[in-house]
Amino acid sequence: MDYCLKELQGKTSHDPYFNHNKIMNKCVFVNGPVIVGAGPSGLAAAACLTSKGVQSLVLERSNCIASLWQLKTYDRLSLHLPKQFCELPLMPFPHDFPTYPTKQQFIKYLELYAITFNIRPLFNQTVVSACYDRSLGLWRIRTDTTTTASSTEFVTRWLIVATGENAEAVVPDIEGMEEFDGSIMHTSLYKSGEIFKRKKVLVVGCGNSGMEVCLDLCNHHATPSLVVRDTVHVLPREMLGKSTFGLSMWLLKWLPMRLVDRFLLITSRLLLGDTSRLGLDRPEIGPLELKNLSGKTPVLDVGTLAKIKSGDIKVCPGIKRLLKHHTVEFVNGQTEEYDAIILATGYKSNVPSWLKEKEMFSEKDGLPKRPFPNGWKGECGLYAVGFTKRGLLGASIDAKKIAEHIHQYFQ
Repeated sequence: MDYCLKELQGKTSHDPYFNHNKIMNKCVFVNGPVIVGAGPSGLAAAACLTSKGVQSLVLERSNCIASLWQLKTYDRLSLHLPKQFCELPLMPFPHDFPTYPTKQQFIKYLELYAITFNIRPLFNQTVVSACYDRSLGLWRIRTDTTTTASSTEFVTRWLIVATGENAEAVVPDIEGMEEFDGSIMHTSLYKSGEIFKRKKVLVVGCGNSGMEVCLDLCNHHATPSLVVRDTVHVLPREMLGKSTFGLSMWLLKWLPMRLVDRFLLITSRLLLGDTSRLGLDRPEIGPLELKNLSGKTPVLDVGTLAKIKSGDIKVCPGIKRLLKHHTVEFVNGQTEEYDAIILATGYKSNVPSWLKEKEMFSEKDGLPKRPFPNGWKGECGLYAVGFTKRGLLGASIDAKKIAEHIHQYFQ
């Protein structure tokens, strides 16, 4: 620790990672891995390490665990997959939880998970840079404390990046946004359709979030429209009395992916009808193959499709531009007025903004360059968890591998 302090005192104004507006009041050597992010992925990594007898330090920029779930999700949200596919390593969901736990139940599960494995993150620690010091053979992680004008450097042999694929909201640059007189918000700020009662709302994005927000708006007596800019696979959440995801995983044990995709599409056509007649064209590639190639998740219908069929939700083409007086012009030339626009345009990784490393993570999308199942390990003690595009199941797989690999150094 003394050496780290001396190194810090010797830094000059030419150091690109030093923030002179902050007071660097301490440097801490961590005799174990440092995990950046206290979401489900970070908690899973910490728990797996604890089970191996390896203590870790979790850094979190917010003031709570699972901040995306607690602070940036809508009230009606529940897990899209059955709970057995969403549990974190070493601890199942409580038996009395429903098949699809609610947002509140999932947060309760995560809080109990943190208590069970004695995971106590350092909150309000925003990582501003992390770089590998080759002269020391150690990672130097610098944080700003959001509640005070201070900064800290953590030094460690192992760095686990657990900020995930959904660290920052994606807000598209739509022409005329500054001209539109109505409100515009990302789904990260949307809680309930209650405030939109009797209002016309345009939802941009037809993924699971966009579909569910439209349904929530309908349930609160708003009039939603849904912008569908691309092809999309809509599947029933359950088939033949089983979850579509669970049935797909079982079939993949016996059949090739293309045959399973064909089965899913035929069954979906029987249960849901021809979605293209509703303005929801399907991609040419099957849902599982598309997910495997691009990470694009099919929509699991929870009732939105019935509202589209009944006309309660109108499907619209892409937006060309926004105009004054609440007006939206679509790419087909038609215009319509809306009281508000909700952007269900997803999230992205923020890793390139703070990790000073060029080999493991892509600067373009902030995801590991090597695809699953090989994206969890980098060089010089760098690891990634929660970037598999396979949800909580993928994060759990990576967390177990990381803990096993680091544990070898403590034997």
